[in-house]
Amino acid sequence: MSLDRKTTALKQLQGHMWRAAFKAGSMKAEYVAPQVTLNTSLATKANTFSTSPLSPVFFEDVVPAVRKWREAGMKVYIYSSGSVEAQKLLFGHSTEGDIHELVDGHFDTKIGHKVESESYRKIASSIGCSTNNILFLTDVTREASAAEEADVHVAVVVRPGNAGLTDDEKTYFSLITSFSELYLPSSA
Repeated sequence: MSLDRKTTALKQLQGHMWRAAFKAGSMKAEYVAPQVTLNTSLATKANTFSTSPLSPVFFEDVVPAVRKWREAGMKVYIYSSGSVEAQKLLFGHSTEGDIHELVDGHFDTKIGHKVESESYRKIASSIGCSTNNILFLTDVTREASAAEEADVHVAVVVRPGNAGLTDDEKTYFSLITSFSELYLPSSA
């Protein structure tokens, strides 16, 4: 676990552990900033920051921004190295309550690894939109590069605790520090 491997089987195990912890009431999710895919298509990997594997901490700008995007007619999908089960548990046990209604679907590494461009093409096909109608938000530049290679729009989310960016990455990628910095056209 200390190596933070993105192995599908380990992430599924994590989901089972979370289910037991949520059911027992020993765990509560606080503001989610997971991998979000907005469709109008926006694909967003909202940046997750966690101090411990069983104590996720979510940034306060995420839920209000996603609500606003949803009100504008955009669809939201989550793409995470965490299992679909774990994603659903987080959204179902948020300190904001059950916020499943903000998410149209979930993807994990069963669709492919986030550093492989084909994964983004598969997501676009699955949700029925063109890759160039997707915005992917991530804090990992290798994921950003893979998404761009698939003709997906990308913004890199810079948050406390993230890996630092090189000068070249800071210049090349669009950077945001909050979801509220994004202006997204209505899908209506």
